[in-house]
Order: sequence, then structure tokens, then C-alpha cells
Amino acid sequence: MSVSTQQFKHVSYLWDDAKAAELAGDEVALLIYRSNLLGADLRLTNYGGGNTSCKAMAKDPLTGAETEVMWIKGSGGDIGTLKKSGLAALYVDRLRSLKNVYRGVEHEDEMVELFNHSIFDLNSKAPSIDTPLHGFLPFKHIDHLHPDAAIAIAAAKDGRQITQDLFGGTIGWVEWKKPGFELGLQLKACLDANPGIRGIMLGSHGLFTWGDTAYESYINTLEVIEKCAEYLEQNYGKKGPIFGGQKIESLPKEERLKQAAALAPILRGFCSSKQSMIGHFTDDERVLEYINSNDLERLAPMGTSCPDHFLRTKISPLVLDLEPAADLSDVKALKEKLTPAFEAYRQMYTDYYITCKHPNSPAIRDTNPVVILYPGVGMFTFSKDKQTARVAAEFYINAINVMKGSEAISEYTSLPRQEAFDIEYWLLEEAKLQRMPKPKVLSGRIALITGSAGGIGKAIAKKFVEEGAVVILNDMNAERLESAGEEFKKTYGKDSYGTAILDVTKSTDIKEAMDTAALTFGGVDIVINNAGLSISKTIEGHTEKDWDLLYDVLVKGQFFVTQAATEVMRKQDIGGDVINIVSKNALVSGPNNAGYGSAKAAQLHLSRLNAAELGADRIRVNVVNPDAVISDSNIWAGGWAEGRAKAYGITVAELPAYYAKRTLLNEIILPEDIANACFAFVGGLLKKSTGNVLNVDGGVAMAFVR
Repeated sequence: MSVSTQQFKHVSYLWDDAKAAELAGDEVALLIYRSNLLGADLRLTNYGGGNTSCKAMAKDPLTGAETEVMWIKGSGGDIGTLKKSGLAALYVDRLRSLKNVYRGVEHEDEMVELFNHSIFDLNSKAPSIDTPLHGFLPFKHIDHLHPDAAIAIAAAKDGRQITQDLFGGTIGWVEWKKPGFELGLQLKACLDANPGIRGIMLGSHGLFTWGDTAYESYINTLEVIEKCAEYLEQNYGKKGPIFGGQKIESLPKEERLKQAAALAPILRGFCSSKQSMIGHFTDDERVLEYINSNDLERLAPMGTSCPDHFLRTKISPLVLDLEPAADLSDVKALKEKLTPAFEAYRQMYTDYYITCKHPNSPAIRDTNPVVILYPGVGMFTFSKDKQTARVAAEFYINAINVMKGSEAISEYTSLPRQEAFDIEYWLLEEAKLQRMPKPKVLSGRIALITGSAGGIGKAIAKKFVEEGAVVILNDMNAERLESAGEEFKKTYGKDSYGTAILDVTKSTDIKEAMDTAALTFGGVDIVINNAGLSISKTIEGHTEKDWDLLYDVLVKGQFFVTQAATEVMRKQDIGGDVINIVSKNALVSGPNNAGYGSAKAAQLHLSRLNAAELGADRIRVNVVNPDAVISDSNIWAGGWAEGRAKAYGITVAELPAYYAKRTLLNEIILPEDIANACFAFVGGLLKKSTGNVLNVDGGVAMAFVR
């Protein structure tokens, strides 16, 4: 049954006969299997892009008669992760009968609501706008993908002729048309005029291929895309150097990352003028080849062609006029240089909206760029969350691939501005945006919590991610940090966190952690100084080493992490939060606690001092004072528990109950309680609060601030 994988060089042949055999007879299961294989290869389509379907017979629940049903990826899904719950199921005959009430292209949007009259499975996903594109074609299995190699031909000035010559008339051609009912009719008309074709190329858009079985459709899709990619490869360089040849050279890798880390918070600040954005950076070789080229200046303003691309990347990128090795240390001068570029971009986007808008167009959206290109260094993307920013970068790389291929075989053409606008501000797209879940309280915020691989720090990180933030997990212990990262990946996904080894007594670690935050997410908004240790000894038992370690970690560590975070926050110029996890011991005197208690007192007053200085920058500094948080905490290791138990004349096992009984509320304090207190400061209700202390100790009267 299967073909030799040797025939494929530019796509991945992933079909497993044994796996497919297990699904034999279940066309829907085979559709899902095929879809997942196609979605696993980003050369075939990107996240959320493309659409797949199958038509199969099923028993009508009303009549009991066998009827033809089309199963198709529902609205907003992703074929790479598609499950049955993500499919829409429609009666084929009812869907096709909608032609009888179709009033023409000016009214095609109204057909979307009529899809609901064709629903077979009432529990299925809402049908997407691509539904009629599949429904009017007679084939049992259909793939609609956006492979770069095919779009490069579809977006070429001579794309129709190239398609004809390359495939000898076996691939049809339909000129650009916004997806919808009309395009579905045009696909059927193309097939009727060209019986026997194996697929259809959509101008500037993508590719339709099919087969009578899941496997036939899969192999047909791979063969067509392989042929497109092979044709491009054979033509690279024939017309001259790629992208007109190299104009500038990239900085070495280490220098690129250094420049990107320095610049990212400034760019993020500009892009967050309407709402707080999360960033992504890449110096992928494909990006560098494009942004370092002579043709960048000509191609970048043209924008992308495929709707899937520009919906996520905006109409065109902002290209920075900065030398790769420019001195970025003078932040004020740098902002003055970049301000006109951002103002010009915002004005360009506003003019685009005003020129192209219709009377019923949705209101203009954020006018800031999504994609920012820094020749010699790399590409930044900014969006509402990490996944969207990362996917925007992936899609712009797709667009780069398309431009590269089109330029190699002909001349790249982008969509006319009006056509692009009609997609971007399509009322159906707006309705999809309005249906999306409302942002969480901490959406768009970046938090760095020191000592966040366990105990209080990990509890805070979890709480913040659950409330929409992204976090930089860090710890001195690499093994502990790796374990925490795996836990976050499994629970919250890869876009929720970054990791950095951080010993707060080392300035290089602090700098690298802030750079990691800048490169991973664009900067930092919230810093929680939580890293700590405890030493409980009598006055005569304390050593100079003990004293220095306590003050280095608790006091100097807190100060220098805050200092580094302040530099980043000032670059962003959108305010921020510093929360210092101190202790009731900053206020309460007790035995065997001279070093730890005095260091905690220093932390508390340092917080007040920082709050007084950073208010002008809209950076709030507040304190959470816990007490006796025993669960999963490093602070109880190394003899501290034994020391406290000895001081109180009890056993270590009796400590939790002892601490609870001495409180006014008779409560044991958990890491989650401290996390909730931190969230109270940053969740928005206390945004005018700074220099405050929040006790989370169950009620210790001696620790009352007033």
C-alpha cells in the first residue's frame, strides 16, 4: 500500500500502515489520523492553518436512513492537534442545497449562519468559513493546506502559468478570492472545467488536494507539495543571488543575543502603548538571510500574501534603522531615535484603515507593529500572549519562505491592500475574536520569582500562570529547576514559562536571568524577591560565614535583583511591581535569630527605601510577611527546623502545630497563602498601593506593623 519514503526530500512521510489498519473502516478516525500527520510537518501548514475533511455515510438519527455526512475541521482548530471534538459534521445534501438561497457574493457572509441548518452532529464544533470549499467538491477526503512551497508559486506574478507548466494541467487554478461560499462555487467550477485534475492552486492563498481514501489524499498532498518544493530548489540562484544578495553581515550569535536582550524591553514598551504585550525573538537563519539582504527594503513593505500569514503578522513589519552593533546603552537617546519609526508605523496603519474601511467595519485595532526586524540581529514579534507572539514569528518565516520562492521563479506579489483589509477586518473574523475568552487578570504580564523551583516561589509562579502571566522559573539547583520546568510544561504548556539558573549572590546570574526574560518574553513586569535561607543559632554560635551568607542572599540579593529589574522596567516605561517576601521576624524579636532576624529587618526597610525611589517610574514595591511556611520549603533544611524546635523546647514534628497555635487564627500557613497575597498586590485592585506590608502569618500580634 505505502510508497517508498525515498521519493520525499522536502516533506515528511509519516504514514504508518499498522496504525492506519487499526482505524480501517472508520473514515472519521482516519481523517483525524491524516490531519495530525499533516499538521506535524510545519512545511505543510502552520499552527491553526489549513483544513481537512472527509465524507462518509452515517445513519440519520431522525429517519434511520443512511445519509452522506461531511466531517471537517471546525472553526479555530488546528489539524496537528485535531480530535473528534474539534470537527464539524454536516449533511452534505443540505449544505449543497444552500446554493438555492445564495443571493450572490455581496451577501455571502449571511451563508455562515445557514450552515447551522446543515448540522448533523449537534455536539460538533461550529463550521468554519472553509466549509463550502470542501462541501461542493465530490471527493471523499480533501486537504486544504498552506505549504510555503505551493504558496510561493501561488503568489508569483506568473503563478498560473508556472502551475500549468509544472503539473501539465493536472492542477487547476483559481484566482485569489476571499474564503467563503463564492470560493466554494469557484472550486467546483474549476473541477467541472478540468475533470481529472488532482488538485487546485488558489492564487496567493494555498492548495487543495484530494483522494478517495485518507491515504490517497495524504499521498497526493505530499506528492504535489514535494514537486513544488523541488521546483523551487532547482531554481534558487538561477535569476541571481537570493533576495538580491547579502547587504550586511549578521553579528556573531552571542552578540546577536546580547543586542536583542538589550533592545527587547524598549521595543516591548513601544508595542505596549495600548495593552501589555508579550514578546518573542528569533535569529533563525531564514530570517537572517532575508533581513540582511538587498531586497529587504523592497519586499518588507509589500506585506504577506496568504491570509493565514497577515492575520497574525499585520499588513507589514517595522524594519529598524539601527546598525547591528549599535551602542544600545544610552536608553534615552535610543528611544528618541526609535520614536519617529513607531509613530510612522502607527500612522501608516491608521491610513491603511481609513482608506480601506467600510461603513460597517469594526473599529481600528492596535496600530503598533507585530513584527519588528533588526537587520544583522533577528526578528521580534509582540502579541497578547506568548503563543500568539511565537506563532506570529512562525508565520512570518512562512512569508519569508514564500517571498524567497516567488522571487526565485518569478516575481513576488502580495495581496492588494483592500483585499488584505477585507480579510483582517472581516466581520466574521471580528465575530471570532469576540468569541474568544476574555483575558485573565495577569495576561500580558511577565514575572520573575527568585527561588521558584519549589516551595513558596513555585506556588507563586503557579498562581501567576493560572491568572494569565508568564514566568521565569529559576533556582540555584539545576536538577530542581529542570524538574519544575517539566512540571510547568506538562501542566501549563511550553509557552507559560522560561528557565534560568540564578544564584542571587552572583551578578552575572542576575544579569543572565534578566536577559533570559527579555529574550523569552520581552522584558519583566513583576519581580518577586523570594530566594532565601535561614540560620538559627545562638549569639555565640553565629559565625562570620553565617552572617555574610544571610546578608548576601537576603539583603544584597534582594537589592541587586531589584536593581537589575528596575533597569529593564525603566526601558519598558510601563511601570511594574516588586514584591519582597520578608518575614514576621523582621518585626518580632526572638531567641537564636540575630542574623536571620536582622537581615529580614534590613529587607523590610530596604523595601520602603526602594518604594520611595521608584514611585516616579510607576514601579510599586510592597512586602509580604509570611511566618512558618513549612511545606516544600528549603528554608527548613540545613538544621533550621531543629534550631527552632530547640529554641522552643519542642520536637521538629511538633513545629507546625506549635506555630499554628501561637497565631490569632490558629492556622497553618501554606505556600499557596503567600501566592494569594502576592496576587493581591499585582491583580489590579491595589495598583495605587506601594510601600505596604501584608502579613500572612495567621495573626501574630507582635508582628503588627501598627
